[in-house]
Amino acid sequence: MPTRAEISATLRKLKPLAPRGYFIGLHIRFAAPILQFQTYSQEWQDHYSAKAYALRDPMIAWGFSANGSSRWSALPVPDPFGIMAEAARFGMKFGIAVSCGPISSRTIGGMTRSDREYTDSEIEDISKLIRRLHDITEPPESLTKAQIEALRCIAEGDRHAAAAAKLGITESAFKARLISARERLMARTTAEALQRAKEYRLL
Repeated sequence: MPTRAEISATLRKLKPLAPRGYFIGLHIRFAAPILQFQTYSQEWQDHYSAKAYALRDPMIAWGFSANGSSRWSALPVPDPFGIMAEAARFGMKFGIAVSCGPISSRTIGGMTRSDREYTDSEIEDISKLIRRLHDITEPPESLTKAQIEALRCIAEGDRHAAAAAKLGITESAFKARLISARERLMARTTAEALQRAKEYRLL
């Protein structure tokens, strides 16, 4: 897995391309993204949540039905609740949707601006950056039982010696399990490994 710095660097490249904000849900599984980033205005986020628009959003519906990109103005799905018109009232007049990845681990992104439609070149650049985020955040499918046990001990607040005793192994063997978990999750620290395991729903 990438470092947070690598993810942040990619998001920094996206920011100027979305003057009115963006939403990116990475590896959506069981209706929730493993990682999510959003810079839409707080006013829009509050309004969106209060109206339960996530269940009706044409951008999200399109994202689950297609791979690729589309300007909001060209989304080929109905918008019976007028969500796009509502977004325009909040300054989000023009936007694009980007979708990539298999349906079992779909990434969907929305970028918006208030002044004009996105150019083909901008759409291509944004699509590449979102695909990059999708690729670098691909989580492992699983951890070993030993790795899970070791991380759970840390999550429960056990120190190394106590955790080793609980598992009936030596302290060096316990540390080896933590090292293998960090390597599997490409994390520099045990705390980072634990956080990623939770984010990727592996615990």
